[in-house]
This record gives sequence, structure tokens and C-alpha cells, in this order.
Amino acid sequence: MSFTCEPKLSPRFLLEVYSTTSESTSFQTSLINTVGLSLAMEATPLKLKQKALSAMARSLILSLQMETRMTLPNPPTSISTTIPSFCLRRHRHHRHHHHYNHYLLHRRRSLPPLRCFFYQSASSATDTTDMANYHHAFSSRMAMAGLKPHHRIALGVSGGPDSMALCVLTAHWKTNGLSVARDCDGFIDGLLVIIVDHSLRAESKEEATSVSHRVSRMGIRCEIACCEWLDGRPKQGHLQEAARDMRYQHFQKVCIQNQISVLLIAHHADDQAELFVLRLSRNSGVLGLAGMPFVSQIFSSYSHSCVSKDSGILIVRPLLDFPKEDMYKICRGDEQNWVEDPTNQSLLYARNRIRASLRNYSSYRFNSELQAVISACQQTRLYVDDVCLDLIRKAVTVMDLGYVVIDLEIVNQLKVEEMCLSRFIALILQFVSQRNRPIRGSTSKLLLDYMNTFPCKVILFQYSDVLPREQSTSLTAAGCYLCPAPGSKGTKALVCFSVDHPLPQRIEFLDVRSCVGQHQISNDIEQIIAGSKSCLDCLIPEGSKVHFLDIMSESVLAEARRLDMLSESTYENILQLQSEEVKHFRSKKKATSEFESKRKVKSISMYSEPLHPGQICSLMNRFFVQWKIPEEADCKLGLGRESWCRHFRSCVGGDDIVAQVRHMGESDWLYLADLVKSPTSLPQQQKLPLDSGDGTSLCLDCARNSAQGALQILKSIPAAARRSLPVLVNSQGLLLCIPSIGFKHCPRLDVTAEFKPRVPLGGGFSPLAPPVN
Repeated sequence: MSFTCEPKLSPRFLLEVYSTTSESTSFQTSLINTVGLSLAMEATPLKLKQKALSAMARSLILSLQMETRMTLPNPPTSISTTIPSFCLRRHRHHRHHHHYNHYLLHRRRSLPPLRCFFYQSASSATDTTDMANYHHAFSSRMAMAGLKPHHRIALGVSGGPDSMALCVLTAHWKTNGLSVARDCDGFIDGLLVIIVDHSLRAESKEEATSVSHRVSRMGIRCEIACCEWLDGRPKQGHLQEAARDMRYQHFQKVCIQNQISVLLIAHHADDQAELFVLRLSRNSGVLGLAGMPFVSQIFSSYSHSCVSKDSGILIVRPLLDFPKEDMYKICRGDEQNWVEDPTNQSLLYARNRIRASLRNYSSYRFNSELQAVISACQQTRLYVDDVCLDLIRKAVTVMDLGYVVIDLEIVNQLKVEEMCLSRFIALILQFVSQRNRPIRGSTSKLLLDYMNTFPCKVILFQYSDVLPREQSTSLTAAGCYLCPAPGSKGTKALVCFSVDHPLPQRIEFLDVRSCVGQHQISNDIEQIIAGSKSCLDCLIPEGSKVHFLDIMSESVLAEARRLDMLSESTYENILQLQSEEVKHFRSKKKATSEFESKRKVKSISMYSEPLHPGQICSLMNRFFVQWKIPEEADCKLGLGRESWCRHFRSCVGGDDIVAQVRHMGESDWLYLADLVKSPTSLPQQQKLPLDSGDGTSLCLDCARNSAQGALQILKSIPAAARRSLPVLVNSQGLLLCIPSIGFKHCPRLDVTAEFKPRVPLGGGFSPLAPPVN
């Protein structure tokens, strides 16, 4: 067993760690190698070194074994991640005892938490057989995800045993023991490890570099992404969540830059168990208790393309069936080092508390029964998602102006289970609003009542059993506005984006060059999904075999106990875990709410950053708005850029050639009506030039005709849907164009708007989502 430490310690301090052993020669050799030539240069008497060797190493080994029992499943072969207490032990035979203890105590307090690298070789035939089994199991799961060795793949790696085991299995799967193509630097072609340096600890940069070197020695190219916290370090209570969000942003960005469509993550069965207990304590439903999916998709501004289909990045978790213990075995079987992060021991974080508590109940029976319940929840989710996709195909029409029409007659005829209907509504609302937030509680019940009432309407208030109930045919929920479709008599429902929600206008500007390379990524993901579809379809259960369809979250454990999935002891232990975490959650929630109540709500501006000619922006992750540059817009009219700029200022007013993007309002409708009646009666700021000698007289007829055509189109659009259309206004707030319906003030103003939501209907990883009409 070899031993190296990060960060590096001085030779004098390592000598004190080396101190006094005559029994562990391998440990002495490893530590001497760590100290290197600097140890030989220490002016310390040889006898002192020999005496230090015999007593301190015994303390070191004992202390290491005691501390690692709290962190690793195989304590005798691992080393603690913190500096043990041997530094403070007294040794009567040491002449310089007081000086040394004082020195070591000072170093112990001043050093940051130590991260240690571990190594253990596999020496037996049993270990070799195990590795073959691991490789076979991993290959089967990659095939189930539709992945083949020629696909370009990235791995999210932290350096821990989980991600290092993932590196071992993926590298073997890629090469499969054969001569594989390698790039000019000798790395495995089409394989990239991404290490995210969160920059939250002083030693994180050095640790990322160390992990990178170890990964590179495995023949895998590595890239380190460094986080920048522009708003300062996240607060303690939100640290892990903020770090996770930042980590996945960097994962996506690096994947897009390298034209990689698949990201492997090393989540395993123990992670799934932790998440189950965490969500159980947060009162999640059955679908939430199903935990992390085997395959999913993530979408971000880095993958949101204006020129090709946005397929995002495919997330695959091939180790979800592997327990944590297997991660250590795989690393040892391939003779790989790993690191242990000291922050994973902090009980300030919910996952760490649950992980520590699960160890107390860990047994084969407990683990297998808990995984059986999670598997049953996953089967329920597979069934529900399949029913929802069928509903989407048959009853949903997505309009190219950004709203959805649901045929309630079809939904009513299919008589789907309430859980399926609730999930179906949530998918529709998340798609229209582009807000990936769960819909729960009273909001979910209100939406179910609306969909179950035919023709559609909702009961808003029930004063008593005697007084009449107040009803409404429309409602606003989860960033959307629902109402009956015009002329349908309540048999069809519209789901439109609500502009009255308390969120600010969100504009993201895109670089046209960033769209290059998206086409290849999109094609790769489509091929992978097609390859996995045949495997995953056979996993969808029949409705009669799904256990938890009619069960609320608080009844899942009771139902599992009734079905004999859980023994009495496992049932009681899970309830105990849930109770402990609920207490922590409630106390934390109370403190958070008291803090939030003191904060003031900021006013929200309806305007965004200005849009310039030649730019493309995404409005609320729903519409792409592009203002083409003058050379493209006016090539047929023979206007140069200077003439175009002069004409623009004269036509629409203002010195700046910029525009603001916002949603359409009722004032815009009235303006179009006034423009059709009499352009000369408009306010002075918005009057159109009649003749300026540079072609601007064309704008008079163009604006009038354009407004007349736009009004005809607007009459065919439901009023609720009009309000979410993007419009461009000048710096004074006066209307320039409504690109979705073809209105523009000037024939030389070339602006387009396309409804292209970032996250597709259904949330991704489904070839069954309907096209936009």
C-alpha cells in the first residue's frame, strides 16, 4: 500500500509522522519516498529517527483504522482523510518531547483538511473474476442506453472512488482489450474527462491537477473547468446546491465545445438510497421517490441552438445498480488511486447526515429491500411516463405561436389514472412556461379539478354546503394561463404563457458561431435514443403490475409493507430515518423562512437589455428573436450601411440603432388599429415620414399595409396567446415590429421570431414528442 498526501507537507513535519516504527517497513518506504531527498538533509540524529519510528507508526496505524471505520467500508485497507490524533501522543523516551508536540499541534491547527490518495492492488484470481463481471455488467448497461464505443463521450470526474471506478470501466469498454484509435497525444479517441474545480477551498486547484494527472495516466484526455463565483461564495445552507448547478453548467459547456453529446455520471445505488430517504422526508410523491433516472437530458443556453434541433446533452448513469462497495473493489482491482473529500463528512448537509445514518442500518437485507421499493417506484414512473407520452401524441397540439391546445374529449375518453393525468398536466405547463419546477399541493389539485370537469371549469371557492359555489372557466397556475379554446364550448383547453407571473423578463443573447457543431450533436443523440428505444420499451410494465399508482407519498412505505416488499425491521428503520431528517428539515425551513420574510421584493422592469442589428436572443427560453444585419436586410434595395442607419433614425426616431424586446400588450393592439385608420393622427414621436428623399416614403404604405395584415392575423389568435408574443420597441418604448405576425414599420427592418423552447415537451429523452404545428 502506497501513501501520498495533498497538500504537500514539509520534510520536518513528515518526519514527525514517520516517527518510531520497526514493524511497518512498507509504510516506512512509502513515507520516505514522499519526503524524498529533503528528508536526508534534515539535521536530525539517526537514533532519534529510529526511536520515533517504532512508537509513532503504531499510533498512526491504530488511529487511521479507527477513523476510517466512519468513512470507508473496508477500514483495514484504507487511510483516514484527516490528520489523526497521533500528533499529540506523549512518548517518555523522547528527549525533545515538549518541543515536538508543540510543533505538531501548531501544524495540525494551521493546515487545511487533508485529502489523501489511496491505492491497493488486486492480487487474487477472485479479484480478476470480479473485474470481468464488472466489465460485462457495465457493457450491458451501456448497450441499454444505446451507446457504442465509437460514440464521443465525456465523464464527470471528481477523483473519488465512484468517478475513478467509472473511468476504469469506461476506458476498458472503449478499448475492449483491442487496439483502439488514439489521438495525436496518445489518449483514447472520443473520451474526455471533465474535472470541475469549484474554487471553494484553497487546495482545490492542486487537487484537480492531481486528479487530472492520474486520469491522464489511464490514457484519458482531461480538461479542468474552474468556477467563478461572480456574486461571491454561496452561503453554507445552499453551498452544495449552488456547487451542483455550477458543476453541470461547466459540464454542458465543455461538452458543447468538444462536440460531445453524452455525459456519464458515477451515481450508484447508495446515492439512490440517500435520495429516496431525502425525498421521503420532503414528502415527495411516488415519481419523486423513484430517484435519478438511468438516462435523461439536460438543456442549457450552451446547447440552445437557433439553426438546428436542440437535443441538449444526454446524461447516462450506468452505475445505478452498483453498490458503493463495488466502487472500491473496481479501483483496487485496476490498481487506481482515489481521493476522499473531507466535506463529505460534514453533518451540516442533508445527504451526509442520511449517508451516515444509513451506515448504521446497513445490511444485505435492509439494502436489498430498500432497493426493491425504489425499483417499484421506478416501474411506476416508467408506466406513468409512457401513458403521458401517449396522451401527448393523441390529445395535444403545439402551436407555433407558443401555446398548446388540449383536446379534453380525448383525455376524458381514455380515462387515465389520476397520477398519470397530474403528471400530464405538469409536463404541459412546464413546457409552455419553461420553468422546470414540480407542481404540488393545492395547485396540482386545482389543475386536476379543472381537467376532470367537462366542459373545463374550476371551483375557486366553496363558502358552505348551502351557498352556491364560485366557478371560473380560466385560471393561472405555474406560470401559465388556462382557459377554454374559442368556439370549443369547453371541450378544448388552451395553455398559454402567463406574462403576469412575478418573474423578470429574461433575455439571453446568443452568438451565431456558437450554433456551429450543434447539428452533429443532435444527430448523435437521435441515433443513441433510437438505439436504446428497443431496450427500454421492454421495461415498461403493464398497468396491472404497477404497485403504487393510487398511493400518496405518505402511504408508499405502508403499501410496500403490505406487499411484503419490506420486513418489519426494515420498515421501522426507514421510518426512523425519515423522522430524523424531517426534524432537521423543519428546523432549517423555519430559519430560512424567517430570513426570507425580512427581504424586500424588488421591482421588475418590463424591458431587457437592448438588441442590436445582427444579434440573436432567446426570450424567456421560448422565442428566438433575430435582427438581421443591414447588409443582409437591404441588399435588394441597394442601401449601404450608412444609408440604412440614417434611414432607420429618420423612420423610427432616436439616435441609437437598438431595440428592446418585450411581450405584446393591449396598447400594441390599439396602436395597430390607429395606424390603419390614419397614420398622420399618431403621436408626434411616432409619425411616419412622408418624404425625406432617401426612400423613407415607402414606410407610410408599408406600415399601414403591415398593420392591416397583422390585425387580421391577431383576430385568429386567442387573446390569451397574444400577450406572450415578442415585440420590438425603440428606446422611447414605441412599437417597431411584431415579427411573429409580420408587422414592421419599415420594409428595411428585418426581424424574425421563432417559437423554439429550450426544453421540449415531455422533458427530453423521448422521440415521441409531437412536432410544433
